Amino acid sequence: MDLNIIWFVLIVVLFTGFFILEGFDYGVGILMIGRSENERTQLIRSIGPVWDANEVWMITAGGAAFAAFPHFYATMFSTFYLALFLMLVALILRGVAFELRGKFSNRDWKLIWDSAIIFGSLVPALLWGVAVANLLRGLPIDSQMHYAGNFFNLLSPYAILAGVTFVLLFAFHGVTFLSIRLADERILLDLRRKGKYLGAAAWIFYIAFIIASVFETDVMSKFVGVIIFAVAAGCLSASWDFVRSGKQCSSFVATTATVALTTVGLFVALFPRLMVSSLMPEWSLTIYNSSSTPDTLFIMTIAAVILVPIVLGYQYWTYKIFKDRIKPI
Repeated sequence: MDLNIIWFVLIVVLFTGFFILEGFDYGVGILMIGRSENERTQLIRSIGPVWDANEVWMITAGGAAFAAFPHFYATMFSTFYLALFLMLVALILRGVAFELRGKFSNRDWKLIWDSAIIFGSLVPALLWGVAVANLLRGLPIDSQMHYAGNFFNLLSPYAILAGVTFVLLFAFHGVTFLSIRLADERILLDLRRKGKYLGAAAWIFYIAFIIASVFETDVMSKFVGVIIFAVAAGCLSASWDFVRSGKQCSSFVATTATVALTTVGLFVALFPRLMVSSLMPEWSLTIYNSSSTPDTLFIMTIAAVILVPIVLGYQYWTYKIFKDRIKPI
């Protein structure tokens, strides 16, 4: 039994869950742009009981990466230090905003914290796309697993394209989520109208990202990767069609499948690598040269068998309790 592969798969599962759940959280925050106070309140209420539980998936995925592949964790955090710092600031502001927004009924007070939620949703979505693109494209990592570049090496046109793609994809994912969570027909009609344009933009940028990946990375060198991304693009197109035809549940299932397949496809493209070195291929970090000891992986596997079902259980319970649509105030 190859524990390195098992932990790679587990990290894929954790990041997939994170991008699915936190993806529509980010989308809801982004969709607050340009809305009235009452509409923003309804959007916030749609994720209010679950947003912090959704973020647990990121914490768990990061913790699993730290414990199972410590060299990858160290190199990744030193490489993306400034970007991760900015993301952390955005997430802290977002979390504080959820807690403080309703403390006073003052309009300006709510507007300030609503802006923080928008900022805390838009920035992480953009930065996750930039990070993913750089992991795929490769980074100047030397033989000592040290990043040999600077912050501006991360801001290539390909990385920015990926960032915008993630923003649009998550925003569209937020549209499909809100379509099954809200009861206000006026907002639902507006989401359906905007969803037509967001879905089209997300699909165009998604296809552009895939095409750019052919030239910038070796993502499409694996046949299974080609199949996964092709199916993901098909699911995104189907979701767009479902939004236009008013099939709310189907559209959410389709965007969920798109996000899940995209995440899996990205990891499949990397496997067995975790970070690609653009200096020398043999200097890339893999699930073998960056992993913990076999004894550590074995002990962690036992812990994961016990704890992961608990995480899944309370996540299911939370969504079951708060399954009803949000009614207008």
